[in-house]
Amino acid sequence: MFGMRRREFVSLFGAAAAWPLAAHAQQAALPVIGLLNSTTLEAQVERLAAFQQGLKKEAGFVAGQNVTIDYRSAEGLTDQLPILARDLVRRQVSVMVATSTASAVAAKRATETLPIVFLTGGDPVELGLIASLNRPGGNATGVSFLVNKLVAKRMELLSELAPGASTLGMLVDPNNPNAEPDTNDAQVAADALGRKLLVVKAGAQSDLDAAFATLAQKRVATLFVAANVNFVAWRAQIIALAMRHGIAASYTTREFVMAGGLMSYGPDQAEVFRQIGMYAGRILKGAKPADMPVMQSAKFEFIINLRTAKAQALAIPPALLALADEVIE
Repeated sequence: MFGMRRREFVSLFGAAAAWPLAAHAQQAALPVIGLLNSTTLEAQVERLAAFQQGLKKEAGFVAGQNVTIDYRSAEGLTDQLPILARDLVRRQVSVMVATSTASAVAAKRATETLPIVFLTGGDPVELGLIASLNRPGGNATGVSFLVNKLVAKRMELLSELAPGASTLGMLVDPNNPNAEPDTNDAQVAADALGRKLLVVKAGAQSDLDAAFATLAQKRVATLFVAANVNFVAWRAQIIALAMRHGIAASYTTREFVMAGGLMSYGPDQAEVFRQIGMYAGRILKGAKPADMPVMQSAKFEFIINLRTAKAQALAIPPALLALADEVIE
């Protein structure tokens, strides 16, 4: 996926992904979706394809035919999101779609009037995105899969891998709006399990080596990787570092496990991206965000990669295997 050639990427998502001025001029009469993305577009190929599926299924919108999608990516640089959000507001797009918590916060701060469809793993009320889940009010609605509220469950599953370990590690991105509440929830979960918690931070991909070096120095055997869209983009390096240092890591989505990560517990990302596509389509058809209840994903999956476990000489407890929705052998 990371090696996808630009030609293939543009072919998949249409000419709008490359922002050609001529194409925008020709399609000026079409409604425009401004898609605000925290990480690289190439890292989100499958998810963005699911978004387009939802857009087509709900309202019959197809990029390049009856709608234009203007992709804006922060390339992992969170501080660029407010700039990109304001740019989309100036362009007066028909609806802004924010595909992460950080981009949702940036979009909401950029406009109180332009319709916003967000995707967040946190609580959108606590984040100030909406007034309530059932009646959002204002200009924003979307999907909350509350992956950040699954911290206790993930910590419990992780602790079963190393019942004798006194310390659990946690990797967070300090630039993520959910970093502090996630860390607080993890501390509560660790206390309940009778474990210490060592938090390491990576606000940029270049910080990962130092973060894992700290874990190795402290002899931390298990690692909780917090929900963060940039970590998904950096998954190849994170997985490689976990393997190199012999650390058993728990992730948020199947993308990590399919790339060689040990295990994941979280929502079906393709499904939640289809849902935000459906909501964007409804808004383009005239629906108002204020009247659209925030959807909450209830479909979660627990996946274990036995190949990785064997490579790390880890014995997965039978009880843990029995809980898995999918086991990769």
